[in-house]
Amino acid sequence: MAKRLEGKVAIVTGADSGIGQATAHAFSREGADVLILFHSDADGAGRTRKFVEAAGCNATICQVDVTDQRAVATLFDDRGSPLGQLGAPDILVNAAGVGADGTPVAETQSEAWDRVIHTNMNGPFYFSRHFIQARKAEGGGGRIINITSVHEAIPSPNAAAYGASKGGLLTFTRSLALEVARDKITVNAIAPGMIRTPMTAGRAKDPEKRRQAESRIPLGRIGEPEEIAELAVYLASPAADYVTGQSFTIDGGLELDWGQGA
Repeated sequence: MAKRLEGKVAIVTGADSGIGQATAHAFSREGADVLILFHSDADGAGRTRKFVEAAGCNATICQVDVTDQRAVATLFDDRGSPLGQLGAPDILVNAAGVGADGTPVAETQSEAWDRVIHTNMNGPFYFSRHFIQARKAEGGGGRIINITSVHEAIPSPNAAAYGASKGGLLTFTRSLALEVARDKITVNAIAPGMIRTPMTAGRAKDPEKRRQAESRIPLGRIGEPEEIAELAVYLASPAADYVTGQSFTIDGGLELDWGQGA
């Protein structure tokens, strides 16, 4: 059976762990070459590369700060860059992100706010801008997939920066989908609930915190990164040619349970 992403080149930010790593794995199983981007976990990026290559696909690794627009521009414009070695990208997955630090707005330092907004919103903006330019140069077509969160819609106290960034990324996704539809570029979002990643490790590994979290999830368990990755494969594949401007929630029913008992 033909692989769904055969011959495609995918860029995955935050591909050293969690959802980004699982997505890079899934893409390679479906035939895509992958540019593995990471911020600080070189060992994690190396593990991702080994998996991609074991699947018979090409992989390159690049350390990049997604908030550094000059670094992002160089990645796309320099033919000698890791992306240049793979060729023109067909798929972009903006998976890199940082979480909330549990601080109320009144006590939040500007630097902490900026870190979340710059990573979770500016990063996808910088990458999407250059990806679209690259796709237009190739005659159009392509896929952008933004990893948001159930907190694109569900508010949480002491996490205003995170919620603002994910809600903003949702609207960015929809606006961008309208802009590039004529270029045959689709733009969609995936909104995970509680998934077993480094960002949720503190709760997932603590038995009591995990029990409390899972008690609020109708399906009664934490999700796995691979479950998010499978949807990303679909959105990146030809089967999703007619899908754009949408956000797909994967949360075990968490959003359905929000506010129950009111």
